[in-house]
Amino acid sequence: MNKLFKFIAISEGISYLVLFFNMLVIKRFDLELYKSLLFPIGMAHGLLFISYVALAFIIWKNQQWNFKEFCIVQVASLLPFGTFYIEKKYLKNA
Repeated sequence: MNKLFKFIAISEGISYLVLFFNMLVIKRFDLELYKSLLFPIGMAHGLLFISYVALAFIIWKNQQWNFKEFCIVQVASLLPFGTFYIEKKYLKNA
């Protein structure tokens, strides 16, 4: 389960950055490409985000996180590079 969470954390972070790239860069140059990529990228990011949050709840006790660490893991899902930090700091033994 820890390896799955590590994979989801990295994938969620990458999808977040790709979504930002699509919104901030591609939109400026090619509006049609932006519109065609928005739904699939957004859907993938949404599913990965929900998976990240749900798996964090599931492995909370398995990793023996206290409530503060659990909150840090959850808040990191909202920051652009937060999941990469969590993967390095809290999931290094996975």
